[in-house]
Amino acid sequence: MHERSSVGELAERLRSEVKRYSPGEKLPASRALVERFRVSPVTVSRALAQLAAEGLVVTRPGSGAYRAEPRTAAARTAGDTSWQEVALSADAAAEIVPRSVDASGVLDTLAAPPAGVIGFNGGYLHPDLQPERAMGAALSRAGRRPGVWARPPVEGVPELREWFARGIGGAITAADVLITAGGQSALTTALRALAPPGAPVLVESPTYPGMLAIARAAGLRPVPVPVDADGMKPALLADAFRASGARLVVCQPLFQNPTGAVLAPDRRREVLRIAREAGAFVVEDDFVRRLVHEDAGPLPVPLVAEDPDGVVVHVSSLTKATSPSFRVSALAARGPVLERLRAIQVVDTFFVPRPLQEAALELVGSPAWPRHLRSVAAELKIRRDTMTAALGLHLPELSVPHVPSGGYHLWARLPDGTDEASLVAGALRAGVAIARGRPYFSAEPPAAHLRLSFAAVAGTAEILEGVRRLRTVCDERP
Repeated sequence: MHERSSVGELAERLRSEVKRYSPGEKLPASRALVERFRVSPVTVSRALAQLAAEGLVVTRPGSGAYRAEPRTAAARTAGDTSWQEVALSADAAAEIVPRSVDASGVLDTLAAPPAGVIGFNGGYLHPDLQPERAMGAALSRAGRRPGVWARPPVEGVPELREWFARGIGGAITAADVLITAGGQSALTTALRALAPPGAPVLVESPTYPGMLAIARAAGLRPVPVPVDADGMKPALLADAFRASGARLVVCQPLFQNPTGAVLAPDRRREVLRIAREAGAFVVEDDFVRRLVHEDAGPLPVPLVAEDPDGVVVHVSSLTKATSPSFRVSALAARGPVLERLRAIQVVDTFFVPRPLQEAALELVGSPAWPRHLRSVAAELKIRRDTMTAALGLHLPELSVPHVPSGGYHLWARLPDGTDEASLVAGALRAGVAIARGRPYFSAEPPAAHLRLSFAAVAGTAEILEGVRRLRTVCDERP
C-alpha cells in the first residue's frame, strides 16, 4: 500500500480508538501497533504525529503516546491574550491602509479533505501524479554532492539560476535570476519591493487569492482589472492606471488562475506598452507553464522575454509540476530593481537551503524530468476532458466559458441567485470539497463561481463520482 494512504488509514482507525481511553491514559506501544495493524514503524510514527498535531494525543519521547487532556481543560489554564486585540488594532491604525491578513482563500485550496471526501478544491497534483521516485532519487544524489551542506550564494546556486534563465529566454541571463522558496515567497518579495504600504496595486479580476492576501498583508490596495477569455483587458488596464496612479500590476498571462485564460498576442504588446507609459512594473506570475496539457499548441514566451526595458518582474516555479513540498522558484528582473528584490529576500529568508537547490538541479537534469512532464500533460488532458464532459452532461446549468489547455482546474459560473457559500457547505456534507469563487475577487463579484480542480483527485473515477455528488446537492436545494 502507498505509504501516504497507509498513514491516513491508520490515523483514522486510531482516532476512533483514542476515544476509548481516559485523558492521560497511555496508548499501546508503537511495537504493538506495528504488529497489530501490520504496518511499518515509520507509518505508526507518522500516524501518531498526525494525531498529536490534531491535539488528540501527546507523545513523550522514551515513554510513549497518551490521550491528550480535553481542550477545554487546557483552555482554563491559558493566559489572558485579550491585550493582543489592542496591539493589533493599533498596528492597523498606524497604516495609511490597514493591513489585514486573511488566508481563508488560500486555505480553501490547502485544506486536506477529510477521509471519503473528493477534493475538487486542491491546488497541487495528486500524489499519484507527483514524481516522488524521481524527487527521492534527486534528493539522494544531491546529498552526496561535495559541499551540499555549505551555505549557498544568497542569489542561489549558479547552475540552477542558469537553468531558470534558459527556460525564460530572451535577454535574461543567470545574473538576472534569484532563487526563491516557492512562488508565494517570490510574489511576497516582489510586492514588497515594488510598492510601499498604502499604494494601489492593479490585479486581474478574478485572480489568485494568495496574491490578494499578500497585497493586503503588505498594506497595499488591490484595484481590479477585469479578465476575459483573452486575458486582461488593455483599455481597462489603462483606465485603472490613470484613475489609481498605480505603479504596479500583477498578472498571470499563461493559464490564468482561476479563468485559465491566455493573454492574447495583441494584448501582450498593449499591456507592456501601457505599463511602460505609466512608469509601472508588471509582475508576471508564470506559475503553471510546466502543467501544459497534451493538446496545447506552442506556448507564448514569458512576457519578460519580450521586455527590453526592465518593466517585467518574472516569477517562475517548480512546485506546481512536482510537489507542494518542493518549494523552489525564481525571480527574474533587470536593472536596479534586482538589487532591491535581492535585499528583501536576504532580509526575509537569507537563502533557499542548498540541499533543496541541488536536488532541483538533479531532478531537472535527469531523464525522468521530461518523462514526468509528458506523463502529466497526457493525464491532465484526460482529466480535464472527463470533468468538462461530466459537467456538461450532469450540471449543464453551470457555465464553463473557457476550457484551458493548461493548468489544473475549471472556472464555473453558477446560475444567478445561487448562494455560493451554502452550495459549498452542502457539497462538503455530500462528500465533495470545492473552492468558492468569492475569494478570487478583490471587489464585489459579478456572480457566484466555483473553482473545480481535476488534478488533486485520484483519477477519472473520482471526477465522475464528484460531479454525481454535486448533481445530488443541486437537486436537493430549494
